[in-house]
Amino acid sequence: MAAVALVAGLGNPGTRYAQTRHNAGFWFVDEVASRCGARFAADNRYRSEVARCNLHGHDCRLQKPQAFMNCSGGPVAALARFYQIPRNAILVVHDDLDLPAGTVRLKKDGGHGGHNGLRDLIPQLGGSDFLRLRIGIGHPGHRDDVTGYVLKPATRAERGLIDQAIGAAIDVLPRIVAGDIEAAMNVLHTQAD
Repeated sequence: MAAVALVAGLGNPGTRYAQTRHNAGFWFVDEVASRCGARFAADNRYRSEVARCNLHGHDCRLQKPQAFMNCSGGPVAALARFYQIPRNAILVVHDDLDLPAGTVRLKKDGGHGGHNGLRDLIPQLGGSDFLRLRIGIGHPGHRDDVTGYVLKPATRAERGLIDQAIGAAIDVLPRIVAGDIEAAMNVLHTQAD
């Protein structure tokens, strides 16, 4: 795998959605920026907030698309095109209903799994061979309840578990950024079991 040059956290823009489960990808890149002393700034070229930081010796951009989740592919693709970042050097971070809160998984390639952000992103990027960091938020139990569930804040207990998962993922970020994906998966997937 190539070294990661772009970490795109998916979410919905605005204070109304800031604490909702669907914004777990934003929470991740916010924490990465905080730890490396980077600040997000609005960049209208990519309809995003973008920060630049040195992640373990690698020049990297952090991105929070400011289009809504279902349209987040355009901003990510625009930034990747401008900086000539190949798909396999992109890490997309998103919430995942199929994983319990507190679980985090790293994945190479694959389909959208019903996630609307990924559903938009794959055709915009022209393929699916990018890394995904899946942050578990749990499932409401019935598919008819999904929309309301992802657009509501996590409970305090769930948010604590999600924050722990984000911390665990940031701990292996040096390996992910360096392209040592198998080692990162071994650590993350062993911790979660």
